[in-house]
Amino acid sequence: MDIAFVIEKFVLVAIIFGISLLIAMYSTYAERKVAAFLQDRLGPDRAGPFGILQPLADGVKMFMKEEIVPSNSNKWLFMVGPGLAMLTACIGTAVIPWGPDMTIGDRVIPLQVTDINVGVLYIFGVVSLGVYGVMIGGWASNNKYSLLSAIRAASQNISYEIAMGLSIIALLLVTNTMSIGEIVANQHGWHWNVLYQPVGFILFMICSFAETNRAPFDLPECETELIGGYHTEYSSMKLGFYLFAEYINMFVSSAVMASLYFGGYNYPGMDWVLVQAGPVIAPLIGTAVFFAKIFAFIFFFMWVRWTIPRFRYDQLMHLGWKGLIPLAIANVVITSIVIAIIEKF
Repeated sequence: MDIAFVIEKFVLVAIIFGISLLIAMYSTYAERKVAAFLQDRLGPDRAGPFGILQPLADGVKMFMKEEIVPSNSNKWLFMVGPGLAMLTACIGTAVIPWGPDMTIGDRVIPLQVTDINVGVLYIFGVVSLGVYGVMIGGWASNNKYSLLSAIRAASQNISYEIAMGLSIIALLLVTNTMSIGEIVANQHGWHWNVLYQPVGFILFMICSFAETNRAPFDLPECETELIGGYHTEYSSMKLGFYLFAEYINMFVSSAVMASLYFGGYNYPGMDWVLVQAGPVIAPLIGTAVFFAKIFAFIFFFMWVRWTIPRFRYDQLMHLGWKGLIPLAIANVVITSIVIAIIEKF
Protein backbone atom coordinates (compact mmCIF):
# COMPACT_ATOMS: atom_id res chain seq x y z
CA MET A 1 0.00 0.00 0.00
CA ASP A 2 1.21 3.51 -0.88
CA ILE A 3 2.01 5.18 2.46
CA ALA A 4 1.78 8.65 0.89
CA PHE A 5 -1.75 7.82 -0.32
CA VAL A 6 -2.82 6.79 3.20
CA ILE A 7 -1.32 9.95 4.71
CA GLU A 8 -3.10 12.11 2.10
CA LYS A 9 -6.43 10.53 2.95
CA PHE A 10 -5.92 10.87 6.71
CA VAL A 11 -4.99 14.54 6.32
CA LEU A 12 -7.99 15.17 4.04
CA VAL A 13 -10.37 13.42 6.46
CA ALA A 14 -8.99 15.43 9.39
CA ILE A 15 -9.33 18.71 7.48
CA ILE A 16 -12.91 17.95 6.37
CA PHE A 17 -13.89 16.87 9.89
CA GLY A 18 -12.38 20.02 11.38
CA ILE A 19 -14.06 22.27 8.81
CA SER A 20 -17.42 20.53 9.39
CA LEU A 21 -17.20 21.15 13.15
CA LEU A 22 -16.05 24.75 12.62
CA ILE A 23 -18.88 25.50 10.20
CA ALA A 24 -21.42 23.83 12.51
CA MET A 25 -20.12 25.88 15.42
CA TYR A 26 -20.25 29.20 13.59
CA SER A 27 -23.55 28.35 11.93
CA THR A 28 -25.11 28.85 15.37
CA TYR A 29 -23.60 32.34 15.41
CA ALA A 30 -24.70 33.02 11.82
CA GLU A 31 -28.21 31.76 12.60
CA ARG A 32 -28.65 34.29 15.37
CA LYS A 33 -27.11 37.10 13.35
CA VAL A 34 -29.35 36.36 10.34
CA ALA A 35 -32.40 36.17 12.62
CA ALA A 36 -31.40 39.46 14.22
CA PHE A 37 -30.94 41.11 10.81
CA LEU A 38 -34.34 39.94 9.58
CA GLN A 39 -35.99 41.10 12.81
CA ASP A 40 -34.12 44.42 13.01
CA ARG A 41 -32.06 43.42 16.05
CA LEU A 42 -28.32 43.22 16.78
CA GLY A 43 -27.94 39.59 17.80
CA PRO A 44 -24.97 38.36 19.89
CA ASP A 45 -22.51 41.24 20.50
CA ARG A 46 -20.97 40.70 23.94
CA ALA A 47 -18.53 37.77 23.61
CA GLY A 48 -15.66 39.23 21.59
CA PRO A 49 -15.83 41.80 18.77
CA PHE A 50 -19.32 41.67 17.16
CA GLY A 51 -20.03 38.60 19.31
CA ILE A 52 -17.60 36.49 17.26
CA LEU A 53 -16.62 34.41 20.31
CA GLN A 54 -20.22 33.51 21.18
CA PRO A 55 -19.95 29.94 19.73
CA LEU A 56 -16.91 29.30 21.93
CA ALA A 57 -18.82 30.53 24.98
CA ASP A 58 -21.73 28.25 24.05
CA GLY A 59 -19.35 25.30 23.66
CA VAL A 60 -17.78 25.89 27.08
CA LYS A 61 -21.27 26.17 28.58
CA MET A 62 -22.26 22.82 27.03
CA PHE A 63 -19.18 21.09 28.44
CA MET A 64 -19.62 22.64 31.90
CA LYS A 65 -23.33 21.92 32.33
CA GLU A 66 -24.39 19.07 34.57
CA GLU A 67 -24.92 15.73 32.84
CA ILE A 68 -28.37 14.38 33.69
CA VAL A 69 -29.48 10.86 32.76
CA PRO A 70 -33.16 10.11 33.57
CA SER A 71 -33.46 7.28 36.07
CA ASN A 72 -36.05 5.37 34.02
CA SER A 73 -34.31 5.73 30.67
CA ASN A 74 -32.45 3.03 28.76
CA LYS A 75 -29.06 4.41 29.72
CA TRP A 76 -26.96 2.68 27.06
CA LEU A 77 -29.23 3.69 24.17
CA PHE A 78 -29.62 7.12 25.75
CA MET A 79 -25.89 7.64 25.19
CA VAL A 80 -25.82 5.97 21.75
CA GLY A 81 -28.54 8.22 20.26
CA PRO A 82 -26.65 11.55 20.04
CA GLY A 83 -23.41 9.77 19.08
CA LEU A 84 -25.16 8.03 16.18
CA ALA A 85 -26.75 11.30 15.06
CA MET A 86 -23.33 12.97 15.02
CA LEU A 87 -21.64 10.03 13.25
CA THR A 88 -24.18 9.81 10.44
CA ALA A 89 -24.01 13.58 9.97
CA CYS A 90 -20.23 13.52 9.51
CA ILE A 91 -19.78 10.46 7.26
CA GLY A 92 -21.81 12.02 4.45
CA THR A 93 -18.82 14.23 3.57
CA ALA A 94 -16.74 11.25 2.39
CA VAL A 95 -18.01 11.19 -1.23
CA ILE A 96 -18.23 14.93 -1.86
CA PRO A 97 -15.55 16.35 -4.24
CA TRP A 98 -14.34 19.51 -2.51
CA GLY A 99 -12.26 20.73 -5.42
CA PRO A 100 -10.47 19.70 -8.63
CA ASP A 101 -7.48 17.39 -8.42
CA MET A 102 -4.39 19.15 -7.10
CA THR A 103 -1.03 18.44 -8.74
CA ILE A 104 2.10 18.77 -6.59
CA GLY A 105 5.23 17.76 -8.47
CA ASP A 106 4.41 14.48 -10.21
CA ARG A 107 1.69 13.53 -7.71
CA VAL A 108 -2.03 14.10 -8.33
CA ILE A 109 -3.99 14.59 -5.10
CA PRO A 110 -7.79 14.30 -5.39
CA LEU A 111 -9.68 16.59 -3.00
CA GLN A 112 -12.22 13.86 -2.32
CA VAL A 113 -11.97 11.15 0.31
CA THR A 114 -13.37 8.48 -2.02
CA ASP A 115 -15.10 8.55 -5.40
CA ILE A 116 -17.23 5.41 -5.32
CA ASN A 117 -19.35 4.67 -8.38
CA VAL A 118 -22.53 4.65 -6.28
CA GLY A 119 -21.88 7.89 -4.42
CA VAL A 120 -25.49 9.05 -4.77
CA LEU A 121 -26.73 5.80 -3.19
CA TYR A 122 -24.18 6.25 -0.40
CA ILE A 123 -25.59 9.71 0.38
CA PHE A 124 -29.12 8.30 0.48
CA GLY A 125 -28.00 5.49 2.77
CA VAL A 126 -26.41 7.97 5.17
CA VAL A 127 -29.54 10.16 5.10
CA SER A 128 -31.67 7.11 5.91
CA LEU A 129 -29.44 6.16 8.83
CA GLY A 130 -29.58 9.66 10.30
CA VAL A 131 -33.10 9.20 11.61
CA TYR A 132 -31.96 6.29 13.80
CA GLY A 133 -30.11 8.66 16.13
CA VAL A 134 -33.34 10.60 16.60
CA MET A 135 -35.45 7.45 17.01
CA ILE A 136 -33.10 5.84 19.53
CA GLY A 137 -32.74 9.04 21.58
CA GLY A 138 -36.49 9.65 21.63
CA TRP A 139 -37.35 6.09 22.62
CA ALA A 140 -34.55 5.66 25.17
CA SER A 141 -35.54 8.86 27.02
CA ASN A 142 -38.71 7.17 28.34
CA ASN A 143 -40.56 10.43 27.78
CA LYS A 144 -43.84 10.53 25.86
CA TYR A 145 -43.01 13.86 24.22
CA SER A 146 -39.62 12.57 23.06
CA LEU A 147 -41.21 9.40 21.71
CA LEU A 148 -43.88 11.31 19.78
CA SER A 149 -41.14 13.53 18.35
CA ALA A 150 -39.11 10.48 17.25
CA ILE A 151 -42.17 8.96 15.56
CA ARG A 152 -42.81 12.25 13.77
CA ALA A 153 -39.20 12.43 12.60
CA ALA A 154 -39.31 8.85 11.23
CA SER A 155 -42.58 9.32 9.35
CA GLN A 156 -41.41 12.67 7.99
CA ASN A 157 -38.13 11.23 6.72
CA ILE A 158 -39.82 8.25 5.09
CA SER A 159 -42.39 10.50 3.39
CA TYR A 160 -39.92 12.99 1.94
CA GLU A 161 -37.20 10.48 1.00
CA ILE A 162 -39.53 9.12 -1.70
CA ALA A 163 -39.86 12.47 -3.45
CA MET A 164 -36.14 13.13 -2.98
CA GLY A 165 -35.25 9.77 -4.52
CA LEU A 166 -37.52 10.39 -7.51
CA SER A 167 -35.95 13.81 -8.08
CA ILE A 168 -32.53 12.15 -8.11
CA ILE A 169 -33.72 9.49 -10.60
CA ALA A 170 -34.55 12.28 -13.06
CA LEU A 171 -31.06 13.72 -12.52
CA LEU A 172 -29.42 10.32 -13.06
CA LEU A 173 -31.30 9.97 -16.35
CA VAL A 174 -29.62 13.18 -17.48
CA THR A 175 -26.11 12.45 -16.14
CA ASN A 176 -25.90 8.66 -16.71
CA THR A 177 -23.76 8.14 -13.61
CA MET A 178 -24.15 7.74 -9.84
CA SER A 179 -20.63 8.94 -9.07
CA ILE A 180 -20.78 12.40 -7.51
CA GLY A 181 -17.25 13.09 -8.76
CA GLU A 182 -18.32 12.40 -12.35
CA ILE A 183 -21.55 14.38 -11.94
CA VAL A 184 -19.55 17.42 -10.81
CA ALA A 185 -16.90 16.99 -13.52
CA ASN A 186 -19.61 16.87 -16.22
CA GLN A 187 -20.87 20.31 -15.14
CA HIS A 188 -17.73 22.06 -16.40
CA GLY A 189 -18.14 25.79 -16.90
CA TRP A 190 -21.81 26.73 -17.09
CA HIS A 191 -23.22 23.25 -17.78
CA TRP A 192 -24.92 23.10 -14.40
CA ASN A 193 -27.62 20.47 -13.90
CA VAL A 194 -30.05 23.00 -12.43
CA LEU A 195 -30.50 24.32 -15.99
CA TYR A 196 -31.63 20.87 -17.17
CA GLN A 197 -33.49 19.83 -14.01
CA PRO A 198 -34.99 22.96 -12.39
CA VAL A 199 -38.06 21.11 -11.10
CA GLY A 200 -35.89 18.27 -9.78
CA PHE A 201 -33.71 20.79 -7.93
CA ILE A 202 -36.71 22.50 -6.29
CA LEU A 203 -38.06 19.10 -5.19
CA PHE A 204 -34.66 18.05 -3.84
CA MET A 205 -34.23 21.32 -1.96
CA ILE A 206 -37.68 21.13 -0.33
CA CYS A 207 -37.02 17.53 0.71
CA SER A 208 -33.63 18.58 2.11
CA PHE A 209 -35.41 20.97 4.46
CA ALA A 210 -37.61 18.09 5.65
CA GLU A 211 -34.70 15.62 5.95
CA THR A 212 -32.67 18.02 8.09
CA ASN A 213 -35.70 18.90 10.27
CA ARG A 214 -35.33 22.58 9.41
CA ALA A 215 -38.22 25.05 9.49
CA PRO A 216 -40.87 25.03 8.17
CA PHE A 217 -40.49 21.23 8.49
CA ASP A 218 -39.21 21.17 12.09
CA LEU A 219 -42.23 19.27 13.42
CA PRO A 220 -40.06 16.84 15.49
CA GLU A 221 -38.86 19.83 17.56
CA CYS A 222 -42.20 21.66 17.78
CA GLU A 223 -41.76 23.43 21.13
CA THR A 224 -45.42 24.40 21.51
CA GLU A 225 -46.50 20.75 21.32
CA LEU A 226 -43.51 18.60 22.30
CA ILE A 227 -41.45 20.77 24.69
CA GLY A 228 -38.01 20.15 23.14
CA GLY A 229 -38.82 17.16 20.96
CA TYR A 230 -36.60 14.11 20.93
CA HIS A 231 -33.84 15.84 22.95
CA THR A 232 -36.13 17.05 25.75
CA GLU A 233 -34.33 14.90 28.36
CA TYR A 234 -30.80 15.64 27.11
CA SER A 235 -28.29 18.00 28.66
CA SER A 236 -24.61 18.89 28.43
CA MET A 237 -22.73 17.69 25.31
CA LYS A 238 -25.29 14.98 24.51
CA LEU A 239 -27.66 17.84 23.72
CA GLY A 240 -24.76 19.58 22.00
CA PHE A 241 -24.24 16.57 19.72
CA TYR A 242 -27.86 16.71 18.56
CA LEU A 243 -27.63 20.44 17.91
CA PHE A 244 -24.27 20.06 16.11
CA ALA A 245 -25.63 17.17 14.03
CA GLU A 246 -28.44 19.38 12.73
CA TYR A 247 -26.01 22.05 11.55
CA ILE A 248 -23.60 19.51 10.04
CA ASN A 249 -26.55 17.94 8.20
CA MET A 250 -27.42 21.40 6.88
CA PHE A 251 -23.81 21.87 5.74
CA VAL A 252 -23.70 18.45 4.04
CA SER A 253 -27.10 18.99 2.39
CA SER A 254 -25.88 22.32 1.03
CA ALA A 255 -22.72 20.65 -0.29
CA VAL A 256 -24.76 17.90 -1.97
CA MET A 257 -27.12 20.40 -3.62
CA ALA A 258 -24.18 22.50 -4.82
CA SER A 259 -22.49 19.36 -6.19
CA LEU A 260 -25.47 17.78 -7.93
CA TYR A 261 -27.14 20.88 -9.35
CA PHE A 262 -24.82 23.91 -9.23
CA GLY A 263 -21.56 22.55 -10.62
CA GLY A 264 -19.72 21.98 -7.34
CA TYR A 265 -16.27 23.51 -7.73
CA ASN A 266 -16.89 24.45 -11.39
CA TYR A 267 -17.18 28.06 -12.46
CA PRO A 268 -16.91 29.95 -15.77
CA GLY A 269 -13.33 30.56 -16.92
CA MET A 270 -11.75 27.93 -14.68
CA ASP A 271 -9.55 26.65 -17.55
CA TRP A 272 -8.03 30.13 -17.92
CA VAL A 273 -7.53 30.33 -14.15
CA LEU A 274 -5.75 26.94 -14.23
CA VAL A 275 -3.28 28.25 -16.81
CA GLN A 276 -2.69 31.50 -14.93
CA ALA A 277 -2.68 30.26 -11.32
CA GLY A 278 -1.09 26.83 -11.75
CA PRO A 279 -2.08 23.32 -10.63
CA VAL A 280 -1.88 24.09 -6.89
CA ILE A 281 -3.62 27.47 -6.53
CA ALA A 282 -6.34 26.83 -9.15
CA PRO A 283 -7.85 23.85 -7.25
CA LEU A 284 -7.92 25.96 -4.08
CA ILE A 285 -9.83 28.67 -5.98
CA GLY A 286 -12.29 25.98 -7.12
CA THR A 287 -12.67 24.87 -3.49
CA ALA A 288 -13.31 28.48 -2.44
CA VAL A 289 -16.01 28.79 -5.14
CA PHE A 290 -17.58 25.54 -3.91
CA PHE A 291 -17.70 26.79 -0.31
CA ALA A 292 -19.20 30.09 -1.49
CA LYS A 293 -22.08 28.11 -3.03
CA ILE A 294 -22.42 26.08 0.19
CA PHE A 295 -22.58 29.23 2.33
CA ALA A 296 -25.23 30.67 -0.01
CA PHE A 297 -27.39 27.59 0.58
CA ILE A 298 -26.78 27.72 4.35
CA PHE A 299 -27.90 31.36 4.35
CA PHE A 300 -31.03 30.29 2.41
CA PHE A 301 -31.76 27.61 5.04
CA MET A 302 -31.57 30.28 7.74
CA TRP A 303 -33.54 32.85 5.75
CA VAL A 304 -36.40 30.41 5.27
CA ARG A 305 -36.41 29.47 8.95
CA TRP A 306 -36.97 33.06 10.08
CA THR A 307 -39.42 33.91 7.29
CA ILE A 308 -41.89 31.03 6.89
CA PRO A 309 -44.00 29.72 9.79
CA ARG A 310 -44.00 26.03 10.74
CA PHE A 311 -46.48 23.73 8.95
CA ARG A 312 -49.12 21.78 10.79
CA TYR A 313 -48.43 18.06 10.77
CA ASP A 314 -51.34 17.28 8.42
CA GLN A 315 -50.07 19.97 6.03
CA LEU A 316 -46.60 18.41 6.15
CA MET A 317 -47.92 14.98 5.17
CA HIS A 318 -50.30 16.41 2.57
CA LEU A 319 -47.46 18.28 0.85
CA GLY A 320 -45.20 15.22 0.85
CA TRP A 321 -47.65 12.56 -0.37
CA LYS A 322 -50.12 14.55 -2.47
CA GLY A 323 -47.88 17.34 -3.71
CA LEU A 324 -44.21 16.46 -4.05
CA ILE A 325 -44.42 12.75 -4.93
CA PRO A 326 -46.85 13.17 -7.89
CA LEU A 327 -44.79 16.12 -9.14
CA ALA A 328 -41.57 14.10 -8.82
CA ILE A 329 -43.14 11.17 -10.77
CA ALA A 330 -44.27 13.57 -13.50
CA ASN A 331 -40.75 15.04 -13.64
CA VAL A 332 -39.24 11.55 -14.12
CA VAL A 333 -41.73 10.69 -16.89
CA ILE A 334 -41.23 13.97 -18.76
CA THR A 335 -37.43 13.72 -18.43
CA SER A 336 -37.51 10.15 -19.80
CA ILE A 337 -39.65 11.20 -22.79
CA VAL A 338 -37.42 14.19 -23.60
CA ILE A 339 -34.24 12.07 -23.42
CA ALA A 340 -35.82 9.35 -25.61
CA ILE A 341 -36.79 11.98 -28.23
CA ILE A 342 -33.32 13.55 -28.17
CA GLU A 343 -31.58 10.17 -28.55
CA LYS A 344 -33.87 9.18 -31.43
CA PHE A 345 -33.39 12.34 -33.45
